[in-house]
Amino acid sequence: MTLAAATDAESTRSQQPKPDIFYPSEDGEPLAETSMHADAIITTVAVLRNYLAAFPDKSPVVLVDQFLYYAQGFPRLRVAPDVMVIFEIPQIPYDNYKIWETGKVPSIIFEITSAGTQTQDRDHKKTLYESIGVWEYWLFDPKGEWIAEHLLGYRLQQTDPDLEPVYVTIADKSSQILGLQLEVEDGSIGFYRQDTGERLLIPSELSEALQVQTQRAEAAEQENQRLRDRLLALGIDPDAV
Repeated sequence: MTLAAATDAESTRSQQPKPDIFYPSEDGEPLAETSMHADAIITTVAVLRNYLAAFPDKSPVVLVDQFLYYAQGFPRLRVAPDVMVIFEIPQIPYDNYKIWETGKVPSIIFEITSAGTQTQDRDHKKTLYESIGVWEYWLFDPKGEWIAEHLLGYRLQQTDPDLEPVYVTIADKSSQILGLQLEVEDGSIGFYRQDTGERLLIPSELSEALQVQTQRAEAAEQENQRLRDRLLALGIDPDAV
């Protein structure tokens, strides 16, 4: 092949459209190791979604156990955080999350950890989340297998003006991103508003509260009807009172 022919062939190949890169949305792995870990994940997601729904101006999205891709063109470079919160992105369903599509890095990530995932969560993921700019990283160990206090948080901090921010331990268990105080409660994370001290209800408690509210409304309606009937029996139009 002549040099000119080789050059033409190479030019033709470079002009051909490159095949789309496939970014999987699942790997067949279970949500969590145990039902206790799964419950902690589900509770955290439900509480945060309910809480953040009150802040539509921040356009928050809470994703659970979905692939986070952080390097365009490299589908193997991915991680699946148990829970991650991203702000100021479209309110649409996400099969997976690619940082380069929105330009937004997750602001906060939760990993429900165990002895089996200790090394991955404590070392690899911590280093990764720090490097890509996840502002807060929380580890919750519901069984206390390697975190004595069950809950451990990190926040990016500029410790050296000449270096990138690094993770420092969050001593007071407060989330600046969420405006919440975090506590360990019966195998799950308890969330409290920093402005009011109000505890955010978990799904079962929300259901109970709704049931109580409904019962009170029904009782009030029955009492109102009883009073109307009594007025009518006295020949008084209740609507004229």
